[in-house]
Amino acid sequence: MSGYANQAKGAVEDPDALADAVLAAHKAGHGLVNPIWGDVLERLRALPAAKGAHVLHGLAARYRAAPEKGGPILPVVAVVPTGAVADDVLVAERRAALDELARHYGAWGPDARLLAEAELAAGRALEAPVVALLRRLALETYQVPETAAFAKRLTEPVLNVGELWADRALADLDSLPEPWRRLLALATAATTAKPNAKWEEPARALVAEIGEEAVRGTMLAWLELVGRPRTIPLERNRYDYDVTNAYDPFNANAVRGLTWFLALLPADPRSARVLGALVETSLRKVDGLGPRNPKVANAAVGVLARLSGEAVLAELARLATRLTYKGTLKLVDAALEAKAAELGLRREEIEELAVPSYGLTGVGRSTVVLGEATAEVAVVGSTAVLGWRSAAGKPVKSPPASVKRDHAEELKALKATVKDVDKMLTAQVERLDRQFLAQRRWPFTVWRERYLDHPLVGTIARRLLWTVDGVACAFTDGELRDLAGEPVTGGEVALWHPIGHPTAEVLAWRDRLEEHGITQPFKQAHREVYLLTDAERDTGTYSNRFAAHVLRQHQFHSLAAVRGWRNKLRLAVDDTYEPAVRDLPLWGLRAEYWIEGDGHEYGVDTAPSGSYLRLRTDQVRFYPVDAAPNHAHASGGGYAPVRGRQAEPLPLTEVPDLVLSEVLRDVDLFVGVASVGNDPTWQDGGPGGRFATYWQSYGFGELTETARTRRDLLTRLLPRLAIGGRCTVEDRFLQVKGTRHTYRIHLGSGNIMIAPDNRYLCIVPKAGPGTESYLPFDGDRTLTVILSKAMLLADDTKITDPTILSQL
Repeated sequence: MSGYANQAKGAVEDPDALADAVLAAHKAGHGLVNPIWGDVLERLRALPAAKGAHVLHGLAARYRAAPEKGGPILPVVAVVPTGAVADDVLVAERRAALDELARHYGAWGPDARLLAEAELAAGRALEAPVVALLRRLALETYQVPETAAFAKRLTEPVLNVGELWADRALADLDSLPEPWRRLLALATAATTAKPNAKWEEPARALVAEIGEEAVRGTMLAWLELVGRPRTIPLERNRYDYDVTNAYDPFNANAVRGLTWFLALLPADPRSARVLGALVETSLRKVDGLGPRNPKVANAAVGVLARLSGEAVLAELARLATRLTYKGTLKLVDAALEAKAAELGLRREEIEELAVPSYGLTGVGRSTVVLGEATAEVAVVGSTAVLGWRSAAGKPVKSPPASVKRDHAEELKALKATVKDVDKMLTAQVERLDRQFLAQRRWPFTVWRERYLDHPLVGTIARRLLWTVDGVACAFTDGELRDLAGEPVTGGEVALWHPIGHPTAEVLAWRDRLEEHGITQPFKQAHREVYLLTDAERDTGTYSNRFAAHVLRQHQFHSLAAVRGWRNKLRLAVDDTYEPAVRDLPLWGLRAEYWIEGDGHEYGVDTAPSGSYLRLRTDQVRFYPVDAAPNHAHASGGGYAPVRGRQAEPLPLTEVPDLVLSEVLRDVDLFVGVASVGNDPTWQDGGPGGRFATYWQSYGFGELTETARTRRDLLTRLLPRLAIGGRCTVEDRFLQVKGTRHTYRIHLGSGNIMIAPDNRYLCIVPKAGPGTESYLPFDGDRTLTVILSKAMLLADDTKITDPTILSQL
C-alpha cells in the first residue's frame, strides 16, 4: 500500500485531512490509475457506509470552499460508499464535470468512468456525448480494462453522436423497423480486418429480413455523409491531432461494418460510387494524424474486390491512379490483378477496359430529356459540364422548376454522373501522363476503340500526339493526320514523346496545336527534355542538378506518391530511411533522390507529429532494380547500403535517355512545386532567417528546364495576349510595364521585383482557375500564376488590394 493510501486511511475521521491526502495522491499519480492513485481509491471504496457518508459531506464542503482546486474530489465523491445516506452530493458539479470532459476527444485517467459509474448507480442515464467519450476512451490503447468493460455496458445510443452520418442514422431509427437497430449494432462489431462467418451469418439474415434494396438505399444515404464536418465539434488539446476532422473510432467500426453489408448485396453502380468516394474520404490527411482512417478505406476496397461489374472495375481503376497511401493502394492493385486474372487479361488492359462511357453517346457529349427540358453533358477540356435547354431549345442556366419537382431522382443521378465523369477524367489524365516509361503499344483497331473513339477517354486522346508505325500524328479536322495534314490509318500505335524527334518536328507540332487552339491535358509537345550535361558526365554516377534545395516535406511527399515514387515521411527521431525511390522494373532500374530532414528544433522544424517540416536535397542516382537499398539517418549523414551488402550506382551514360529525362522531370517538378523559394511570404528567410540566401537564389536565380520551357512559350504567346504590348521576356524574367512601375516576374518561382531598384513585391496568389488566356497544355500552376500577376500589374492603377498598394 502506498504512503498516500495510508495517509487517506488515517485521515478518514478528518475530512480536511482526507481532502489533502486525496489531492496530494491525485497530483503525485497524475490522475492515472496506478499504485498511488489506485490505492487511494480502493481504500475509500472499502470504507464502512457510515463513515463514507461522513467523509462524503466533508469532501463536498471542501470542494465548495475552493472548487478551482478541488477537481479531483469529484470522482472521489463518486466512489465513496454512503449506504442509506445516498443523497446525491455535488451532483450538479459532477454532471458539469462530465459534460466538460465530453467536449474533448479523450481524457486522462479514470475520472470520466468514475463519474459515469456514479451517475448510473444513482439511476440517471448518461448524456449521449458522455457515452461517446467513454466509448472512445475504451478504444485507446493505453486505457485500463475497467474502462473497456464499463463501455461495453453502454448500448444506447447504438452509435456515437457528433458525426453527421451517425446523427442521421440515429434519427432514421425512429421511423425504421426494429431490425435496423440490430443491423447497426452488428455493424459496430466490425472490429477485424475482414468479416468472418460468425459476423456474416447474422448479417445475411438481417438483409433477408429487411430486404436488399431497402438495405442498400438506406445505407448508401448514410455512407455518403461519412467525413462531413462534425455536428458536435471536439476541443483539441495541445498535443492532439485535429480531432474534429478525424473519424470517431467507435463509429469508424460501424462504417466498416456497413461497407461489409454492401458485399452481401448484388453489385450496383451506386454502391461502387459510394465505396470509391469513401476510400478517398477515409484517406484524406488530418493534421497531426495522417490519413483519417486507413482501416475504413481498406474495408471499402475489400468490398469492391468482392463485387463484380463495370462500375466496380471503373472505381478500382480510378483509385489505382488517385491513391497515394501505399497500404490501401497495394490492396487496390491486388484487386485489379485478381480481376484481370479472372478475365484472362493483363493489368494494363483491365485498366483500359474498366473506363465506362457514363452514358456519353458521342466523344465527350450526351443529352438527356427530362420532361420538357434537355440536359446536355459535355466534356470541356478536362472538366465535365452540365448545361440545360428549355422546351424551346434555348440555353438556360439551371434546370427548370418542373425538372426539380417531377424528376428529382433522375436529376440527382445525372449530377452524380457528371461528378463521376470529372473524377475519371482526372484519373485518366494522370494515368496517361505516366505511360511514357511504360512503352505501351496497341494494334490500331484496339487503340481506336479504347482511346480515340472512347466516349470519355477520347476527349483526352484527341488532344494528344501519337505515332502510328513511327509516323507522328494528331487528331485534327475530324481525322488522325500527320504534320503534312495527310490522314493516318492502320499499324501499331504508341504515345509520342519529344525525345528522339528532330527539334524542327517538335516545334512544328507546337505550332500545329496552337494553330488549332488545342490544350493538351498535360505537357507533351512542350514536354521538357533533360539531356545529360557535361557536369553529369564528370560526376559519372550521379546528378547534382537538383541538389541543395529546401523543400516542404509534406508537399514533396504527396507529389512523389502521385508520380509513382516510394517515400516515407521523415521524423525527427533516431532512425534511418531509404531515399525517395522510383522503381522502373520494365527498364531493370531504380531511381533515387537523396533527401534528409532539415533542422533540430522541435516545434519550429517539426510538425506536432514529430515529422520534419522541411527537407534538404542531394543527388539523383540510378541502380539496378535489385541492388541493395541505401539508407541514411533521418537528419542526414550520407546514404549507404546495409552493412555487408553492395549497391553500385550505374554510370549516367548507361541510363536510357527517356528514363533519365522522365526521372529528372519528376525531380524538377518536386523542386518547382515544393521549394520554399517559391513561397512569396518567405522573403524574410523563414525561421530565424536561415533560409534567406537560399530563398533569394532560388526565387530569382537560374532557370530550370521547366522554367526555360515557360520562357519559350511566353515568347510565343505574348503577341496574342491583350497585355502583350506591355510585356517582354528578358532572360529569367517576364518584364511588365505598368503605369506606376515596371515589374520583373521570375519565370521559375513567380516572385516579383519592382524595377529599377529590384524592390521585392509580395503578391500571394489566390486559389482558383487563374487566367482565362489560352495555354497549349494544362497542369503548370506556376505559369498560370505568372500570367495572372502580369495581367494584374499591367493595369496597376486598378489595384485595390491594400496589402499590394502599400508596397507600390
